[in-house]
Amino acid sequence: MSIQEPVAQEARTGNGRTLKIALAAAVAAVAALVVAMIAGGAAFPRIIPGLPDEGTFTRWGLPLSKLAMDVAGVFTVGALLAAAVFLPSDKGLLGKPALAYVRAASWAALAWAVAAAATMVFSLSEVLGLPVADVLGGDELTSFASQVSQGIALTLVVLFGVAIALFARGAITVGAAGGLLVLALATLLPPALTGHSSSSPNHDLATTGVAIHLMVLALWVGGLAVLCFHALRRQPQLESAATRFSAMALWCFVAVGLSGLFSVVARLTSVSELFTSAYGVLLLAKTAAFAGLGAIGWWHRKRTLPRLAAGGPGAFVRFASCEIIVMLATVGLAVALSRTAPPEAVLPADRAFELLGYSMPPEISPGGLATLWWFDLFSGTLIAVLGGLYLAGVVRLARRGDSWSKGRTAAWFTGVLILTIATQSGVARYAKVLFSVHMAEHMTLSMLVPIFLVLGAPVTLALRALKPAARRGDRGPREWLTTILHSRFVAFVSHPAIATAIFIVSTYALYFTPLFAAAMEEHLGHIAMTVHFLLSGSLFFWVIIGVDPAPHKLPHVARLMVLFVTMPFHAFFGIALMSMGTVLASEWYDQLGRTWGVSSVADQQTGGAIAWGFGEVPTLIVLLALAFQWWQDDDRKARRADRRADAAAALTGGTGDVQLDAYNDYLAKLNKRDRAE
Repeated sequence: MSIQEPVAQEARTGNGRTLKIALAAAVAAVAALVVAMIAGGAAFPRIIPGLPDEGTFTRWGLPLSKLAMDVAGVFTVGALLAAAVFLPSDKGLLGKPALAYVRAASWAALAWAVAAAATMVFSLSEVLGLPVADVLGGDELTSFASQVSQGIALTLVVLFGVAIALFARGAITVGAAGGLLVLALATLLPPALTGHSSSSPNHDLATTGVAIHLMVLALWVGGLAVLCFHALRRQPQLESAATRFSAMALWCFVAVGLSGLFSVVARLTSVSELFTSAYGVLLLAKTAAFAGLGAIGWWHRKRTLPRLAAGGPGAFVRFASCEIIVMLATVGLAVALSRTAPPEAVLPADRAFELLGYSMPPEISPGGLATLWWFDLFSGTLIAVLGGLYLAGVVRLARRGDSWSKGRTAAWFTGVLILTIATQSGVARYAKVLFSVHMAEHMTLSMLVPIFLVLGAPVTLALRALKPAARRGDRGPREWLTTILHSRFVAFVSHPAIATAIFIVSTYALYFTPLFAAAMEEHLGHIAMTVHFLLSGSLFFWVIIGVDPAPHKLPHVARLMVLFVTMPFHAFFGIALMSMGTVLASEWYDQLGRTWGVSSVADQQTGGAIAWGFGEVPTLIVLLALAFQWWQDDDRKARRADRRADAAAALTGGTGDVQLDAYNDYLAKLNKRDRAE
């Protein structure tokens, strides 16, 4: 018997086990979907004679196609995650197992696109109340895919899924796999953001909660599924991949639990609805499955990982297989939950409440700005991440015995505090109602918060606190950060001319085009504006007063010139707003029905005055920081010159100053000549 025969036999055994587990997980997902739909009443709805009925085929085909779409998306994310993060690489190139997972992601993405196309057909059949055969081949499908939000979302999934499938065929580097992973996570979002979350009473909280919930859940479920497949196939680097997944899984468990909690709070108005409604009962079932997954994960961390390190993958495979079955059953339960209508909430007959998620606040006052706090989940998560990661880095350096500047720490948390006030206080509540408050928030996020964040030197802290990868040539968090810093994209956007253009032009492009009106209409638009303000401001001030390493280092005089050239453009922007006689995003402000305060035109002119005068404070702070950095740089150069002079003196026995030694020699020669004369 040749050596290859036992290897082939082991591969066949692994394939058989993989197929059995995959079938068991699929059966569990479909069974959970069917049971939940029957329990929730979506399987057999009441059909009123005379009204359009899509038929049984659509009634069951739609949730099954959604289940297939979700599962394919999860496996696409998991395969790309394993290739880019879990498996070791060699100087940025994917290894053989990682390449196999990227190819698998290509096929999974193609299945994802096909399932999304089927979901689109079934969704149109349900919307029109017509059988599938009647909606195929007509103009209704094209209109649904290009004009209705639900159809547009599914169209994006089809396009992005095909793009991932095509680009994954040629991906051979870790960077390419990481980029496809980011695209796959973004592809998960559009369908979910057009479901129950967008119509709940607190739609802002529900929308953000669903987005975080889906992305983290896909990382958790997909990562474990591919890791289980890796173990069944007895592929190399299993222990390393399992250790990395375990570190990620704990944070995923916490994030899934919190985001799910926020989603429940946004949809249900009382605790009793958990027990009195079909939607609440399904939520409890999903919560029980989530708790079971947490217990299994804890057992993994305590028992199976040590056995795996000791060379026994059998226990890991058994528990991972059970966890995969429970996870996919939970996915089926989630699909059934999306088909079940949440309890009807008694909402005030107020157009402002429908648009904002809260009633129109009272007339603006300092007390209202200070007391009417409004929790925004996206900004709150961002604040927690920024503060938590920075603090963790400082603590790690302290435990290691290294020092970190208290001034940088104070600057960072000053920026985080200002960000909290701008996005969570009454400022955030009034920013959607008054253009003047919105402009004050904009200027704070783009011209004040980034100054303190940049002075905090987060990249330098991360490079010092993060440990290098255990295996030479592999990419851990520190290596990923270094790669991003040295990428062509960062070199391009951080060029002083490009960063300045982004900082200036984007402001004019946002407010003097239909983009502003479109962004005000949607919660995702508010999130996009917040992210853009922070990133564009951080990029610009990184060029001017950045402490972190940068691809382009400007002299201090050039930094002053860039600052003085940029600030007048914001003043011109403010003057343009003050001189306008038409209201930006007038449809949005008219729908709110505000009855107090000045007119929208006058409020917009006030916003222009804020934009015109706001730049003075950030400019003063930047000038002070730049002057201090300039003085520090000259002082470092002087001390460096002194050290070189001292070293030269130690070698030559002189003073170390060449010019001074030459002058002393000259005086000595004159004195000698005078004596001789």
